[in-house]
Amino acid sequence: MAPAQRCPLCRQTFFCGRGHVYSRKHQRQLKVALERLLPQVEAARKAIRAAQVERYVPEHERSCWCLCCSCEVRKHLSHGNLTVLHGGLLEHLASPEHKKATNKFWWENKAEFQMKEKFLISPQDYARFKKSMVKGLDSYEEKEDEVIKEMAAQIREAEHSRQEVVRSVLEPQAVPDPEEGSSAPGRWKGTNSQVASASQQSSYLNLPPAPELDWMETGQPLTFIGHQDTPGVGNIHSGATPPWMVQDEEYSSGSQQIGPSYEEFLKEKEKQKLKKLPPDRVGANFDHSSSTGAGWLPSFGRVWNNGRRWQSRHQFKTEAAARNKQQ
Repeated sequence: MAPAQRCPLCRQTFFCGRGHVYSRKHQRQLKVALERLLPQVEAARKAIRAAQVERYVPEHERSCWCLCCSCEVRKHLSHGNLTVLHGGLLEHLASPEHKKATNKFWWENKAEFQMKEKFLISPQDYARFKKSMVKGLDSYEEKEDEVIKEMAAQIREAEHSRQEVVRSVLEPQAVPDPEEGSSAPGRWKGTNSQVASASQQSSYLNLPPAPELDWMETGQPLTFIGHQDTPGVGNIHSGATPPWMVQDEEYSSGSQQIGPSYEEFLKEKEKQKLKKLPPDRVGANFDHSSSTGAGWLPSFGRVWNNGRRWQSRHQFKTEAAARNKQQ
């Protein structure tokens, strides 16, 4: 009997020796595995003549599984902030280690000989890829220079417009002659507003108060009803305390307490606890505050009465029936 061997493609142990690689199941699994790797190799072959260079992104760290070498291979080739698409896979396919492992894999698994060349890159093709990669880097640098120039032009234009705005604001504006009319209406309005604001500011500084107008003169359209100030009581305009901050007389002493006291809170809490208990329990209606003598004994349960328990039970039933009739 042949020794046990492990097939990584079929993922099982077989005892038939070398005959397992010729089986239908093994050949089917081999074909599926090669077809899974073939599209990635074909995409890398297309990049030999026209290498693509892009800015580095985290997605470029992807890797693929090399079936012949039984290892993971980086799909793209990255350096700094630049990435050459399919550069890592092409470098691996052109290496002599991959060629040696491919020959061994084809011999051990008895794969089709015509497909082996599809998974190998010749040194001539890899040299051609290097040349196209240099061209791709040059074209990428030219594009980046153009983008940088465009950005610099936009920055210069924005800076120029900002300086123009600052210069127009800082330039002194001459006050035009009012007789010119509509020659510069915008500037005339601006200067008028500045003069008005300056006059208002000067009016607030150390000027005597204006005399009160005599509203009782004849010919005035308004009627003066007199001052409404209450004597002895100020308002917020005269510096008095606002009414919502004045303390009431009944609360001025501070003796009245707001809300229930702590003792009332404890009593209410005890009542809430008693509400949860059954109302017909023994001693529910007992007044604990009542004064009793030294010879008092509780009568509930009839445990201190003479006689048997069943007599007490019948006595309870008789009393309950009589109490129900009275109600």
